Amino acid sequence: MKRKAWMLAAAVTACAFASAAVTAQPTNGRASHAPRRVAQSAPAAPVVVELFTAQGCAACVEANAVVERAAAEPGVVALTYGVDYWDYLGWNDTFARPKFAERQRAYRSALRLRGVSTPEVVIDGRRQVSGARGAELEAAIGEEADRHVWPPQIEFRETGDRVGVGSGRLPVGGAEVLAVTYTPGAQVVQVRAGENRGQAVRHVNVVRDVVRLGDWRGRPALFHLPASAEGQGVVILIQAKGDRRILGAAVRK
Repeated sequence: MKRKAWMLAAAVTACAFASAAVTAQPTNGRASHAPRRVAQSAPAAPVVVELFTAQGCAACVEANAVVERAAAEPGVVALTYGVDYWDYLGWNDTFARPKFAERQRAYRSALRLRGVSTPEVVIDGRRQVSGARGAELEAAIGEEADRHVWPPQIEFRETGDRVGVGSGRLPVGGAEVLAVTYTPGAQVVQVRAGENRGQAVRHVNVVRDVVRLGDWRGRPALFHLPASAEGQGVVILIQAKGDRRILGAAVRK
């Protein structure tokens, strides 16, 4: 996958936001009306790869490995969501939460899919592939990385309790800001029942919670971050409410 262009564009983004960040003022989630600076070139955004998987799903083991390899690529933000609808086979997924399956169902509706399944990967909220198809996933990530977009700029405040979001085009239906809390790196679980009984199932960047911070109205605004445990990372997602496209993302590790 091509990443030199992404790295160069990311540097441009960082410099641009350092200048523009002063327009964002504390407004309890409401956008301020300060003028924005217009960037001179289109910055790139990281590609967000969301894997919906289950410890009790035999086909998910290979998909977990495929997404872990993708997570090592520069410019890729990979997140693993455990879903609970495989628990009926006898093993309760230790990472699953009902809201993660709800997030997957929201993608089913937005992407006009017949149903939900695992393993499933959703890329930038725009397209989905089977997590077990490594070549297809790699190609899709590359295509998304090469797509020229104008993501809203995102900056974590030094105090660690707030995040600033800059200006951008507001999609039809509006957009929201989400904070995804996750455990960076690999997690291994010994599965004692179900299809993967006796196996050590490995996951990467396991999601612990998804919190909605508020609406983004296309203008600079500050949002308060939820508390997180030591060692956890946070991904900020700016996501369209209608078609669920991810407009921008940033990682605080």
